[in-house]
Amino acid sequence: MDASLVDAVSKVDTAFKFIFGISIVILILITVVTLYFLYRYSRKRNPEPADIDGNLVAEIIWTVVPTLIVAAMFWFGWTGYKALRSAPADSYEVQCEARMWSWKFTYPNGKTSDKLYVPANKPIKVDLTSVDVIHSFYAPAFRIKMDTVPGMHTYVWFNSGEPGKYDIQCAEYCGVRHAYMLSKIVVLPEKEFNEWLNETAAVQKDEGEELLKKYGCFDCHSTDGSVLVGPSFKDIYNRETIVIENGKERTLKADDEYLRRAIEEPAAELVKGFEDMMPPFKGTISDEEMKKILMHLKGEKPQANVGAKGAEVAEREGCLGCHSTDGSVIVGPSFKGLMDRKAKVVSKDGKKMEVTANIEYIIGSIKTPEAYITEGFDPSMPAYESLSDDDVKALVEYISTLK
Repeated sequence: MDASLVDAVSKVDTAFKFIFGISIVILILITVVTLYFLYRYSRKRNPEPADIDGNLVAEIIWTVVPTLIVAAMFWFGWTGYKALRSAPADSYEVQCEARMWSWKFTYPNGKTSDKLYVPANKPIKVDLTSVDVIHSFYAPAFRIKMDTVPGMHTYVWFNSGEPGKYDIQCAEYCGVRHAYMLSKIVVLPEKEFNEWLNETAAVQKDEGEELLKKYGCFDCHSTDGSVLVGPSFKDIYNRETIVIENGKERTLKADDEYLRRAIEEPAAELVKGFEDMMPPFKGTISDEEMKKILMHLKGEKPQANVGAKGAEVAEREGCLGCHSTDGSVIVGPSFKGLMDRKAKVVSKDGKKMEVTANIEYIIGSIKTPEAYITEGFDPSMPAYESLSDDDVKALVEYISTLK
């Protein structure tokens, strides 16, 4: 790879320093000459005006010298521009999608983020586009700035250099949250970058499921409804179950009390159709472990997992650039307390009404936000019809955790 192409930052800096230096010299020269002329040719020293027929040397100087200066400025500017537009063939490519008011970066393996993560000491090419209005990708540390235009693909490139964090700004006024359209270029050592690129979202383990594995429960109880040695765990909670107790049948609901008893003393109430083969776990499983097992059987997720994927979707799609999670008002209503909240809205045809922000309403607001605009807010949210059903479901689940 041509080292001169990689060093685009120094070329831009050289062009700037040359033009700025020439400007300072010309400013000083003009100021000094002006002061000298004021002194030398003042009326006190020259009471009688004189005609000047011309000076060929002076005319040649002020024609040739400015021409050479402008040509030099052009040369430095052109080499800097050429370096910025000549991305090396082995550049690592990342897709960048700008929208009001966030950046979305997509990597070759499909991973997305709202910050630009790149490996150290590599040429990086960022392919740019916009989904709504004109934005401008500006990274001052790398001297790169390029407009992102809807329906058009452009690019910038830079040499990532040593590990560190660098600002990304939008340099084109794009609406009320323009000043907050900020992000970072995060340069990581190559090993760390590869680990980040290939990692999946961290999700807390379901401890109840882990305990069931630990005690060998899945050897006899399925999770898909099929029958093994014992009843399936699928939809077991509050399921009507026929048990045999002291030779008599009775029907009961598999609630917390029953499930605890069935685990600790399974032979006391044997489920009809199954043999007495399960060992008792009374004294083996602690109360704390039992609570986690029952939580799993009830289908309750660990609290850290609830909304985890939705939070990732909200960050990836730029939702948090306009909707806070702490109750404060940014561009749109806060996600905090949004679920089941009463809201006054204006429909597409101008009708005012009060609605409840239930699941159906929130899904509609994500996919077709222009249908109902909350009073007091502008219709600036883009439609997210391209979001998958799973992403929308995860986003709604995340919002529901912020009650």
